[in-house]
Amino acid sequence: MTKQSVLAGWGISLPQGQAAVEVAISAGIAIAIMVLAWLFGRWTCPRVQQLWLEKAGVHGEGLGQRMAPLLRYGLSALLLALAANLWPWTGHAALVLGIFLAASTAMLVSHLLRGLHMPRWISIPVAVLVLAAIISSNVGGFVPLTDALERIGFNAGKRRFSLLSLLTITITIVALFAGVRLANRVVGHSISRVKELDPTQRLLAQKLAAIAIIVVAFFVGIDIAGIDLTTFAVFSGALGLAVGFGLQKTFGNLIAGIILLMDRSIKPGDVIVIGDSIGAVNKIGVRAVSIITRDGKEHLIPNENLMTQEVENWSYSDRNVRVRIPVGVAYSCDIKLAQQLMLQAASDSPRVLRSPKPNVWLTAFGASSMEHEILVWISDPESGIGGVKSDVLGRLWDLFKEHGIQVPFQQHDVHIRSMPESAGGKQAPAN
Repeated sequence: MTKQSVLAGWGISLPQGQAAVEVAISAGIAIAIMVLAWLFGRWTCPRVQQLWLEKAGVHGEGLGQRMAPLLRYGLSALLLALAANLWPWTGHAALVLGIFLAASTAMLVSHLLRGLHMPRWISIPVAVLVLAAIISSNVGGFVPLTDALERIGFNAGKRRFSLLSLLTITITIVALFAGVRLANRVVGHSISRVKELDPTQRLLAQKLAAIAIIVVAFFVGIDIAGIDLTTFAVFSGALGLAVGFGLQKTFGNLIAGIILLMDRSIKPGDVIVIGDSIGAVNKIGVRAVSIITRDGKEHLIPNENLMTQEVENWSYSDRNVRVRIPVGVAYSCDIKLAQQLMLQAASDSPRVLRSPKPNVWLTAFGASSMEHEILVWISDPESGIGGVKSDVLGRLWDLFKEHGIQVPFQQHDVHIRSMPESAGGKQAPAN
């Protein structure tokens, strides 16, 4: 029994004569295109990768690292599609080109989704679906495949829910999600490079652009999936009312965040005090503002709290902040000399500004010391005020020791009125 007869028994026929020559030509064209695409990707990858990172920044580094396979499989898929449609290939020749085209397109989709940091359990099934769809179109068109998928399902009222509709919705969601992520990265990086906008305006523009992209993607997805929103008018109204009450705080925080960015009362980098939290604003998010304290702790404060509660912003209109450092000296000291040494210690500190210049106030006559306050100005409140106090007081301690200025400490005089006779003491006279 010959090999041809065995394959014929399985329903597989090998090309003969002119058909075999056509298959060989199509296979040669496909292999040549793959080699050309590989060389093109290797040659252009560094240049395109550098251009992509300039346009998309660090947010696009996932795609930047996969730029070589993206260029390779993208070019091969384009050239194979042109080769398959520019000549009326038939039979096995069309199948060979279809297999190469399907493999290139599936690899392109897989690398694109992985470059957008999508997990493998999403990228691999989508690539397999693309592979099967393109091969089926070269075998006999999409009709047999779509008919088979449409038969698997059930009817709910006037609407048909089938495996085909489920796959269509799934692929649409994945494609829109990938498109939204890619658009957000490119648009966000492009806005961040606009020098005419300050950081707050850039952040506001990025958030508004992200919201606009999501809204457009939602309506595009509804249109592609063929969902008629009018049929869900009553249900969507009730659902919207329920979601509105349930997500009232969430939408309130979203609107509060946009208002904060618009009026620029709080900006990234500002040092604010709200309640017991003191720190620099790291990020104004959709739900909360991130504040990093000097201890390295990150506090997430809801945007609505910043709109309704009193907030102390140390760098709202001016980044200069005055720091008060209390100091006490003994009554027996030369008060003029002590104040001069306080000014000298403050002026020698590197973080203290020369203008406005430091000052010293005598604030009170205490129980055991003359109370003073050293008033200094700093321009970097995000670095904290504890370091300034420590540096000034350390310098002042050395100056006081050098010039004999005493820092008083609390003393107690104990007067004994009487002692027990068993202790060998005598009755002390009363004062």
